[in-house]
Amino acid sequence: MDAGSRCPLQEQLIQRKKYRENLDRFIPNRSAMDFDYAHYMLTEGAKRKKNPNADSPYQKLLAEAMNMNRTRILAFRNKPPEKVELMPHVSALYVPKSRRFISQNPERILDAPDLVDDYYLNLLDWGSSNVLAIALGNTVYLLWDVSNGSTSELVTVDGENGPITSVSWAPDGRHIAVGLNNSEVQLWDAASNRQLRTLRGGHRQRVGSLAWNNYILTTGGRDGRIVNNDVRIRSHFVETYRGHEQEVCGLKWSTSGQQLASGGNDNLLFIWDRAKSSSNSATKWLYRLEEHTSAVKALAWCPFQGNLLATGGGSGDRSIKFWNTRTGACLNSVDTGSQVCALLWNKNEKELLSSHGFTQNQLTLWKYPSMVKLAVLDDHTSRVLHLAQSPDGCTVASAAADEKLIFWNVFGDPKARSEPFSNVNRIHIR
Repeated sequence: MDAGSRCPLQEQLIQRKKYRENLDRFIPNRSAMDFDYAHYMLTEGAKRKKNPNADSPYQKLLAEAMNMNRTRILAFRNKPPEKVELMPHVSALYVPKSRRFISQNPERILDAPDLVDDYYLNLLDWGSSNVLAIALGNTVYLLWDVSNGSTSELVTVDGENGPITSVSWAPDGRHIAVGLNNSEVQLWDAASNRQLRTLRGGHRQRVGSLAWNNYILTTGGRDGRIVNNDVRIRSHFVETYRGHEQEVCGLKWSTSGQQLASGGNDNLLFIWDRAKSSSNSATKWLYRLEEHTSAVKALAWCPFQGNLLATGGGSGDRSIKFWNTRTGACLNSVDTGSQVCALLWNKNEKELLSSHGFTQNQLTLWKYPSMVKLAVLDDHTSRVLHLAQSPDGCTVASAAADEKLIFWNVFGDPKARSEPFSNVNRIHIR
């Protein structure tokens, strides 16, 4: 009977028969099964599936050779072993520099009666032989020992010639120049307390600023003139620098002695180059700088960078500016908020000390070049007109209109002091 002649009932019976035959193919013959082998496969066989090579001779030899338990590699049950240091810790090799302590308390305060309250004068200087000179009224006093205030009088001028308008020690620490209100300059031997000579004719008005360059004494006057004097010879005039239109109140030679910076009440800053000077003639400036908007008195050459000059402006300016004197470029300008009277560089650290007048009347220590304030010294009650630095570079003296002379240990611990006038190279003055 073919498929086309089957009735539906017959067709259904044939399909059920095929289903049973196919189903029987998947039912195992229990009589032919090994139950012991089956139990082994369900227990030990399952373990071997997880690690099929666990019992192989190769795995055993590898475990013995490496002396390890491979099942413990990623376990977190116990703490990790202590780390073995192959080199000492970095802190044992590098010791960071400790921050320097900056004392904000005065070391000593002395009275300075009759100190002239005049922004344009320079009345304080500390010589290389560790003797401090200060002009009070018509008299110049020498302070020989800061610890006990031992002083002596160098010179007192009469009322017609006074008051004293400037003082400056020669590099030898023995000779000192004294500028007068009558336009003259006196040269003294401080060791013998003897006047050596008087320089006349360089100026027509008072001499408020002085600067030494070896045996050359540079003088700046109220007449705007700057004169170089060779103190070794009778005809002492060497060069005249003309450029300022008003009083010259700041003069400083560079460490190399090749460049002179001058500041005036005309708000001008000049850089003069000695190599380009011609003898006995008016000399042209190297740079004429007009960025300050008030009198330029405070000048300080950097001790660690020869062509870096710091300058400070008066009450209408209040800024400290930094100059590259090779190019004449202004590198930075900082508004201090107060009249800048004087500037000093720290010889051992990259720091700058400034003294101020209206309105703060304080000393400020700055970190260079960031110009972050490190300390403020505010024991003066009037404008701090003058600053001077000890030969060892550690102690600073400040003189103010409050008639106080204050000593500060702001630049570090003082070192051994030299005896006055010992081992100095003398300048022979005629």
